[in-house]
Amino acid sequence: MANTELPKNYDAKASEHEVYRRWEESGFFNPDNLPHEGEPYTIIMPPPNANAPLHIGHAMFLTIEDIIIRYQRMRGRKTLWLPGTDHAGFETQVVFEKKLSKEGRSRFQMTREEFYQEAWDFVQENRHLSEEGIRALGCSCDWSRNLFTLDKRIVKIVYATFKQMHQDGLVYRGDRISNWCPKHQTGLSELECTYEERIDPLYYLKYGPLELATVRPETTFGDTGVAVNPRDERYRQYIGKEIAIETLLGPRTLKVIADDAVDQAFGTGVVKITPAHDATDFEMWQRHKDEIPGPNPVIGKDGRLNEKTGPYESLKVAQAREKIVVDMKERGLITRVDESYTHNVAVCYKCNSVIEPLIVPQWYIAMTKPLPDGRPSLRDMAVQAVKNKEVSFVSERFENQFMSWMENLRDWPISRQIWWGIPIPVKFCSCGEIIVDTEDTVTTCPTCPDGTLTRDPDTFDTWFSSGQWPYATLQASGPNDFETYFPTHVMETGWDILFFWVARMIMLSYYRTGQRPFKTVYLHGLVRDAKGQKISKSKGNAISPQEMIDKYGTDAVRVALVFSTSAGNDIPLAEDKIRGMKHFANKLWNIARFVLMSTEPEDLDHAHERPEPMTDADRIILEKLDATVAAVTHGIDTFALHESIQQAYQFTWDELARIYLEASKSQLMDTHTAERTRRILIYCLVTVLKLLHPFAPFITEELWGRLYGTAPERTLMIQRWPV
Repeated sequence: MANTELPKNYDAKASEHEVYRRWEESGFFNPDNLPHEGEPYTIIMPPPNANAPLHIGHAMFLTIEDIIIRYQRMRGRKTLWLPGTDHAGFETQVVFEKKLSKEGRSRFQMTREEFYQEAWDFVQENRHLSEEGIRALGCSCDWSRNLFTLDKRIVKIVYATFKQMHQDGLVYRGDRISNWCPKHQTGLSELECTYEERIDPLYYLKYGPLELATVRPETTFGDTGVAVNPRDERYRQYIGKEIAIETLLGPRTLKVIADDAVDQAFGTGVVKITPAHDATDFEMWQRHKDEIPGPNPVIGKDGRLNEKTGPYESLKVAQAREKIVVDMKERGLITRVDESYTHNVAVCYKCNSVIEPLIVPQWYIAMTKPLPDGRPSLRDMAVQAVKNKEVSFVSERFENQFMSWMENLRDWPISRQIWWGIPIPVKFCSCGEIIVDTEDTVTTCPTCPDGTLTRDPDTFDTWFSSGQWPYATLQASGPNDFETYFPTHVMETGWDILFFWVARMIMLSYYRTGQRPFKTVYLHGLVRDAKGQKISKSKGNAISPQEMIDKYGTDAVRVALVFSTSAGNDIPLAEDKIRGMKHFANKLWNIARFVLMSTEPEDLDHAHERPEPMTDADRIILEKLDATVAAVTHGIDTFALHESIQQAYQFTWDELARIYLEASKSQLMDTHTAERTRRILIYCLVTVLKLLHPFAPFITEELWGRLYGTAPERTLMIQRWPV
């Protein structure tokens, strides 16, 4: 034994940094350096925000992935866990603009190039925050392959995908309703919108012979029609007719159309159609283009009413609504008001500004259009892959959700009106020609040499570039990495981005590589507080992983995160649970201390050999250990990590510490049973350290080093899993 004298207590803070240093210096995070030549096993890390410290959700996915990687490494696989960090487009731009604001500056006082360079420097200065957090959690990822989502190699691949899609007719420029944030002046994805339940007045307006209800009287200036349900007998006589209405700007006429989208139970069953400021109305107009006029925008990108609204021009929406309601009441245009209308309102997840549905030109990907090479659409390729189990979900309910979402899939807007991100490589000619210029070398239009070229000011939606992450990272990281490690094995991430990221990775991978990006999708639940509430700084219930690591050690945090919840279910987490797992770490330390004080150095030579039992206590503990090895192995193989750690915990605490260690005290005093008892004790300890290593890597490695020394080839990380 290298060093069998253990201190009385385990000092996680003193040990963990040194242990991680030894792991990195061993080189075994890199699969090319592993002493075994098993089959490759790959996980691509979902890149956390490069600009911010890790939150508890990051700790969750990093723990799960490290458990799987450490287990597969110990099974003799050639494991690659490829790390990376995310430029986090809109989110980082918001943070950086706050910094500029504190300095009395604004991006609108800068050139785009100046802003980008300063934002780049800002992110690089802070990138260490997330990377240090990944290390603090004990993550055994291959830092030699670490990538950033704005790495030139990644951008080149993203551009190649866009260019190919443009050539294939899958990318187009379209005018549709966008989720527009007036404060940040950009369109947002659905993921970047949150929905708040609010109680607002529902105004009943007099529209000639009809009455209709709306929460947005300020958009009446942009109405292009009125709609009823075709099965609503109350209004059948008006369908196809023009009705004369009175407005704040004078009389006008609107045509009444019939559309199944109208809910007969809402308000009076009559709705106004404002295609420039409502997604449902926009779609309704598209179905009835031959009956009613097109969109008539009356609200600008700044969230203010425009010149078409007469005396209300330049008023912000909320101000305009208040004044318009007063004026409508005076004119008798509001018949009644329901003050208790409950509905969901979309707001920007960063600034909480109410989202304005506006028509803003965006780039879209056609999701249901067959490919020109004869392959089915992006959607259909992904659906087929899941149906055929080429890509499988750990939880069947997520597969069902995936299929349901795919049925109603819309074309994907991939442009954002921000400056921090991957610029869209397009130039527009004054003649109308669109030129995809991924090398930024085109200076004249190929069809109109005298035309004026302007660069597209937009950037790619972060999900478009990160949707290519599995194959892009491996194509960028090394000359043979893609051929060796792709497809990857597991995509592990939160269930809340199943549609925004996972589905798109599947579609884009089949499009670009003809292969699945990963074999299995493991979706973990969201970490919540002990009462099941969402964790947030504003609620005062946020749990800092680093603070918990400093107080209780990394292993306690990791075990607490995976101990009690199965894949896909939200995780209630309280500090008490982490504290409890610190007690478990102490118990393991005390077990090892007892075993090492009770055994001889030569016993370690036989530590990997299963001894034959001599007493009933011997037989029971060995049978229990065999069952535990089988259960832990099966649990990890089937992604039931909570069951695995529970089995290892129960054996360690109850069977080994509480029962056998007590029985061993008398057996060690008996010369007939002493040697065999020592062998069983050391065998149990060594096996338990292996079983617990993926879950609690620091304390197990520390104890292993006390047994076998700290030479790289002796590290527990590369020892073979017990069978």
